[in-house]
Amino acid sequence: MKTLTIVTLLAAGFTWFGVYGSGGSIWLRFLMWFITMLVGGVSSLFVVPFVFHTHLKTAHPALKIIVAGALLSVPVTITLMLFMLALGNPIPLALIPIQFGYVFAVSVVITLGGFLLDRARRLAELEDAQPEDRIAGFLQRLPVRFRGADLWAISSEDHYLRVHTDRGEELILMRLADAIRELGEDNGLQTHRSWWVAKQGVADSRRENGKLYLVLKSGKEVPVSRTYQPNVRAAGLT
Repeated sequence: MKTLTIVTLLAAGFTWFGVYGSGGSIWLRFLMWFITMLVGGVSSLFVVPFVFHTHLKTAHPALKIIVAGALLSVPVTITLMLFMLALGNPIPLALIPIQFGYVFAVSVVITLGGFLLDRARRLAELEDAQPEDRIAGFLQRLPVRFRGADLWAISSEDHYLRVHTDRGEELILMRLADAIRELGEDNGLQTHRSWWVAKQGVADSRRENGKLYLVLKSGKEVPVSRTYQPNVRAAGLT
């Protein structure tokens, strides 16, 4: 129903502004844009999961949006060309790349909008989620073998995060700040500019030359900077 509503609104907008000046009655032009947008909407039901959740799951969101926009532009451009031909106003072959560029730009904007709305929806759902549900949701980003694992810590490595669990480690493309916001304050805390630890993942703590370290259940040591030491002590991890 949501897809049909978006398709109808886009078709009405393109018809109202007379995009391409395709000729024919207003209802014929609306039908053209409705079917063209519908092709794009139906295609997105296959393209978006294919790009975002399967083949480019760990890629940067910008790359996902560009690839999805390019793939969606193919059936939409073909549909638009067929309609223009049927209306007696065919698109010259030399202008097809330009036409594809226009469609691609619109597809990228729509895909970006969908991506931002979906992220806003997921963040809103997290606000009401229980602490354990937040961890389970975060682990959904990892391969299947990590589902149900105990999360111990995450550490930042350039643009990636290394996720430490009782089933091993895995790299994902994500910012530490976004991960911390997603996991919430009840599950753990930041100990360093590049580390976050889950309370359940800490086995011990130690000091060396005035520096504080938390020892994970795996034996890996996590540095605690001076900035975060009061929070670590308040959480009872030392």
